[in-house]
Amino acid sequence: MTVIGIGADGWDGLGPAGREALRAAEVVLGGHRQLDLLPPECPAERVPWPSPLRPAVPGLFAAHAGRRVSVLASGDPMFFGIGRTLAEELGADRLRVLPHPSSISLACARLGWPVEDTEVISLVGRPLASLARALYPRRRLLVLGAGAATPAEVAALLRDRGFGPSRMRVLEQLGGERERHLDGTADHWHHTPGDALNVIVLDCAPAADALRLSAVPGLPDQAYEHDGQLTKRHVRAATLAALAPAPGELLWDVGGGSGSIAVEWLRTHRACAAVSIERDPVRAMRIGRNAAALGVPGLRVVTGAAPGALAGLPTPDAVFIGGGLTAPGLLEACWAALPAGGRLVANTVTLESEALLAQWYRRHGGELVRIAVAHAAPVGGFTGWRQAMPVTQWAAAKPAEGETSP
Repeated sequence: MTVIGIGADGWDGLGPAGREALRAAEVVLGGHRQLDLLPPECPAERVPWPSPLRPAVPGLFAAHAGRRVSVLASGDPMFFGIGRTLAEELGADRLRVLPHPSSISLACARLGWPVEDTEVISLVGRPLASLARALYPRRRLLVLGAGAATPAEVAALLRDRGFGPSRMRVLEQLGGERERHLDGTADHWHHTPGDALNVIVLDCAPAADALRLSAVPGLPDQAYEHDGQLTKRHVRAATLAALAPAPGELLWDVGGGSGSIAVEWLRTHRACAAVSIERDPVRAMRIGRNAAALGVPGLRVVTGAAPGALAGLPTPDAVFIGGGLTAPGLLEACWAALPAGGRLVANTVTLESEALLAQWYRRHGGELVRIAVAHAAPVGGFTGWRQAMPVTQWAAAKPAEGETSP
């Protein structure tokens, strides 16, 4: 089948190959907006996408087997488009893709921004909260809007996250006859909803009192809502370093507390995934709120006590145990769940759990370290050190079967 990118300029913007494929097609699939752009000279049956789309794809194409099928997509089908879904569901070898300039390419052309230096966030079918992860001072972002209401929703999120002074521009119907540009700031975004086909341009600027968040682990403790069950900033940074996240890897955060380890694992790369396991329902809900506030709403939260709550979870690449170490069978279950090369990191402040980690260190090797942090604090009219409880941390990688731990 042929997958054809089409822009707001419609039929006039298509190349000869795209026009030929559409004239020859017996069936054309696409969104209502794309199908309405075809002229009468395309006689094919026009089939709009069902909702939800992905589960329907195999059956939809099976129903049209043996017929010449073309698919219409917005802009570049392989850039946040239907092309990825079709390749994953049907196989890339069945596709002939004819891309059109994407709305991102057109936006960068209008702005004079290099495409390779521009971060893109799509809110089409994705939570608005995912934008928060990309907000940094002086960062320039392009946001693919999910509809006419998206600019106002983005402005509200920026204000809520301390980025109200950010300049916002909305580029509608890029490349079409009805192209329009709007300008303003998130603090003073008063434009009424316009066209559903929009790209939102952000020049990120924080308010003077905004909490500064880093691109590396070790966010300020006040970035989290918590009840005291929080891996503190300096220990958290050391823990993420020991866990060593890489793109596409999955973390189990066992005894999630406030979810800080899982949240900062996810913030290291968009392709990372995490499951936070927390037995307290109130804390489990709090983990979800922290994940949304810090731009990683995809964090999966499982409410239940480990090791029982671990049953049926996907295989992790790394496991962090932040609480409940002495629960019968917990360490054994987590270690057994890891594949060869998987990492396990466990923190504790109690003597009983420390003794258990020492046993596992003797058995499996790895690193056993004690992390001690002290903060300067007033002592009468002077300043002295106030020591936090030291944290014992064991970190080890699981050897392949038949190998011995180093």
